[in-house]
Amino acid sequence: MEHVTERVGARGLLRRVLDGGRWTSWDVPPRAGPEPGSPYGRDLAAARERSGCDEAVLTGEGRLRGRRVAFVVSEFGFLAGSIGLATADRIVAAVERAAAERLPLLAAPSSGGTRMQEGTAAFVQMARITAAVTAHRAAGLPYLVYLRHPTTGGVFASWGSLGHVTAAEPGALIGFLGPRVYEGLRGEPFPPGVQVAENLAAKGLLDAVVGVDDLGGVAARALDVLCGAPPPAAAAPARTVPAAPPETGAWESIERSRRPDRPGVRDLLRHGAADVTPLSGTGEGEADRGIVLALARFGAAPCVLVGQDRAGQRAGHPLGPAGLRVARRGMRLAAELGLPLVTVVDTPGAALSAEAEEGGLAGEIARCLADLVTLPAPTLCLLLGEGTGGAALALLPADRVLVARHGWLSPLPPEGASLIVHRTPARADELAAAQGVRAADLLRDGFADVLVDERPDAADEPEPFCRRAAAAVGRELAGLAPGTAASRQARYRAGS
Repeated sequence: MEHVTERVGARGLLRRVLDGGRWTSWDVPPRAGPEPGSPYGRDLAAARERSGCDEAVLTGEGRLRGRRVAFVVSEFGFLAGSIGLATADRIVAAVERAAAERLPLLAAPSSGGTRMQEGTAAFVQMARITAAVTAHRAAGLPYLVYLRHPTTGGVFASWGSLGHVTAAEPGALIGFLGPRVYEGLRGEPFPPGVQVAENLAAKGLLDAVVGVDDLGGVAARALDVLCGAPPPAAAAPARTVPAAPPETGAWESIERSRRPDRPGVRDLLRHGAADVTPLSGTGEGEADRGIVLALARFGAAPCVLVGQDRAGQRAGHPLGPAGLRVARRGMRLAAELGLPLVTVVDTPGAALSAEAEEGGLAGEIARCLADLVTLPAPTLCLLLGEGTGGAALALLPADRVLVARHGWLSPLPPEGASLIVHRTPARADELAAAQGVRAADLLRDGFADVLVDERPDAADEPEPFCRRAAAAVGRELAGLAPGTAASRQARYRAGS
C-alpha cells in the first residue's frame, strides 16, 4: 500500500523498540516438519533461507525503557507470517512463559493468517493461541498489540484483536479477509480505504496509529500505568460531613458550569495528569467523541479514566449508547488489571434521538450502573460540572465522590424539570434550588465526599483549578480500597 511508510522485519522492529536493540530469545527449534524434498518442505527451506528465521515468529524478552517485557513478533518474510502448528507451538509457549514469569506481553503480528499448506490442523491453532492469551490476561497481566502491514485472516481474528491497548503502523492493511482473496471470490476489488489502519482507528477498532520509532515510547508509557501497582489499600475513611463550600445559589452554579470556557476532562488530563495514553472507542467498531477513555496517573496513583467531554457533547456529539459502551470498556480494563477507575461526570445530558433509543441508550445506562456498583476495583468519581440525567448517573456510583464547587446533579436539565412541574421552563432557577442539586447539597446529603474549590470560577483559573482537582484525585486514590455493591449503594439511603 502506498501509504505504508516502510515494512520492518521482526528483527528490525525489535532493534528499534527494545532498549539497546537487544533481546533474549525464547525460541527452540520447531517440531519436525514435512519431508525436505516435498513441495511444502521446499517452501519451508526457501523461507528459512530468504528470511533468516526458522519460523514465522520470534519470541523472547527484552527491556522496554528499563521494564522487562516479553514479545511475540511475526516475520512476514517467512511464508507471509502464516501460522502453522510449529508457529502456534512457539507462540503458546511464549505466552504461557510470560504468564508464569508475570511479564507484560507485546505482540506485533504481521501475517496473512493460517498456513494453507497445513490446512485445518493449522486453522484450529488460532483457538489454542486465543486460550493462552486469555489466560495471560486473566492473570491480570497487560497485553499490548501492534498491528503491522499486513495483518489479516485468523491472526487478526484471534491474538491480533485481544489487546488491552491496540495500535497499528501507519497505512497498514488490516482486515479479516485479505483483498486478494476477496477479489478472487467476489470478482471485484474490496472497497478502498476500509482495511486501512487510519480508518479502523476512526471507527473505534484501534487506539492509535503509531510509527515504529514511536512505538517504544507509547508502549512504555502505557505499561507505566498498566503495571503501576496502586498504593497499598487502606481502611475506608470514616464517613464525615464535609465542610460546606461558600454559599452559592443553585442557578449561579448551573450558569457557571455551562460557560464554554470552563475546563473539562481533557484540560484535567493536560494540566493535572501524567503518563496519559488515550484509548479510542469500544474496540468493537464504535467510537463516541463525547467521551474520553485514557490510561493516566494522578500523583503516584495509576488509573483508567472514563470522562464525559462536555465541550464535545455541546459541539454536536451528544453522549449516546456507543459512548457508554466505551465507558464499559474502561470498566472492564480496570477490573481485569486491578487498576482504580476514575470517572468524570460533566454532561448536559444524553443524546435525544431515535438512533439513541434504537441503539439501547437506557439499557447501556443500566449496564454502566450495574458494572460500576459491582466493579472489583477501587472507584472514584469527579463531578466536574454539569450533571444532567441518566448520562451523569451512569458514571456516578463510586467509593469516593469529589465535586467541584459549581458541579451539580439533577435528574433533568432544570428547564426540563420546570416544564414537568410548572409547565414552563421559566421557573428553572426556582426548581433547581428546591431539588438540592448544588455541591453543598450533595456534600450535606452524603452523595459526595470531597469539595474541589473554585476561586471563584474554574473558567477564570483553568490551569490552577485542573491542578487542584488532579491533586485531590491523587490524594483520594492513594490507598483507596475497592468497595462493594452494598457500600456503594449505602450512601444513597435516605438519612444515611
